[in-house]
Amino acid sequence: MESPISHLFKKLIIFFLITLLTTLVSSQQQCWNFKSIISFGDSITDTGNLLGLSDLNNLPQAAFSPYGETFFHIPTGRFSNGRLIIDFIAEFLGLPYVPPYYGSQNVSFEKGVNFAVAGATALESSFLESRGIHYAHTNVSLGVQLKSFKESLPNLCYSPADCRETIGNALIIIGEIGGNDYNYGFVVGKTVEEVKKLVPLVISTISSVITELVSMGGRTIMVPANFPVGCWPAFLTEYRASNKEEYDPLTACLKWLNEFVKHHNNELQEELNRLQKLYPHVTILYADYFNALLHIFQEPAKFGFMSRPLSACCGSGGPYNYNSVSQCGTKGVDCCIDPSKYVHWDGFHLTESAYRLIAVGLLEGPYTIPTFDWSCRGFELKNGSSGKQYSLSSR
Repeated sequence: MESPISHLFKKLIIFFLITLLTTLVSSQQQCWNFKSIISFGDSITDTGNLLGLSDLNNLPQAAFSPYGETFFHIPTGRFSNGRLIIDFIAEFLGLPYVPPYYGSQNVSFEKGVNFAVAGATALESSFLESRGIHYAHTNVSLGVQLKSFKESLPNLCYSPADCRETIGNALIIIGEIGGNDYNYGFVVGKTVEEVKKLVPLVISTISSVITELVSMGGRTIMVPANFPVGCWPAFLTEYRASNKEEYDPLTACLKWLNEFVKHHNNELQEELNRLQKLYPHVTILYADYFNALLHIFQEPAKFGFMSRPLSACCGSGGPYNYNSVSQCGTKGVDCCIDPSKYVHWDGFHLTESAYRLIAVGLLEGPYTIPTFDWSCRGFELKNGSSGKQYSLSSR
C-alpha cells in the first residue's frame, strides 16, 4: 500500500511538470519570430502609399527633395528626411523595410505589407463630411485599408489555413490613426468639445478593426497612441497665444491640445485593456508614442537635440519655421543644415533622429504597454545596445 508521503510526493512531481510544461508553452507563444509586418495608419507609417495613389500632376510634398535626403538620399514618399518608426522596427526584427501596397509593382509582400496612407482617417470621409469636416487629402480610411488587405490575401497566402498562419506570424501595427480625424476638425474651426465627440467613434473603429484581425488569425497587434500635437509647429503657429498660461512651462507646448490627445489615448488604452481580457490568447500592445516623444521635448539636450526643439527643420520662417502656404518640399523653402539636431521635420512630422529614439523607447524602453520581451526574438539592434541614448543604426 502506498504511503501518504509517497502519494503527496507524486502529486508534487506532477504539479511541477505541469507548471513547467505550461511555462514552456507560454514562452513559445510569446517568443516566436515574426515573419512579417502588416501595417495600417497615416503619414506616420506611410512608406510610399500616398505617392503610389497620386496623380503624376498632383504629387504629395513627400515626392520632392529634401524628403528622404538623410538615409534613402531620394524621396520615397515617407514624410520625413529618412526612416520612420516602422522602418526601425523592421530593422530590429531582421525584416526588410515594409513596402507600400498601393502602386507597387513586382514587389514581394512575403515579409510585410503596408497599407498606411498619409492623410488617412480612422472614420470614413463621408461621415466626417456629414459633420462639416471637409478635407481634400485622401479617402483611404482605416476601413478602406482593411478592405484592401483582405483583397490582397490571395497574393500573400494560398489557403484559408495558410492565411491564418501568415497573419498569426506577423506583427500587426494599427496606427497611429485617428489623429487626422481630430486635426481636420480643428483646422476647419471646430471647438474642442465638438471634436471630442469624435473620440468614441474613432476608438470604436480601431476596436472593430482589431477584432476583425483577431478573427482572421492575428496574434500580436500593436496600437500606437497619438502624439502630443500641442508641440507641433503647425499648431503652435495656428494657435499662437499671448497668454503664457496656455503653454506648458517645461516644454512650451500648447496644454489644451495635449490634454485633448491625452483624452484620446486614455480612451484607447481602456479599450485595448477590454479587448485583451476578451482575447487572452492574443497579445495587444499599446505603443506610447505620446510619452516617448514628450520625454524628448522635456529633456532635448539629453537626447542630442537643440535646447529649443519646437521649430521645424524644413520650413519657411516664423517663430516655429512653419508656413502653411510655403511648406517643405515646395520651391524656395529652406532646409536646416543638420536635421539630426531637430525633432521636427516639416511642421507635422518628425525627423529620422526623433523617430529612431521613439523606436528605441518602444523596443528597449518603457513605452510598450504591457512590457513586451522583444529580446526573445533573437535579433540585436544594429550598433548594439550599450545603454546609450542612440541604439539603432544612424546610417
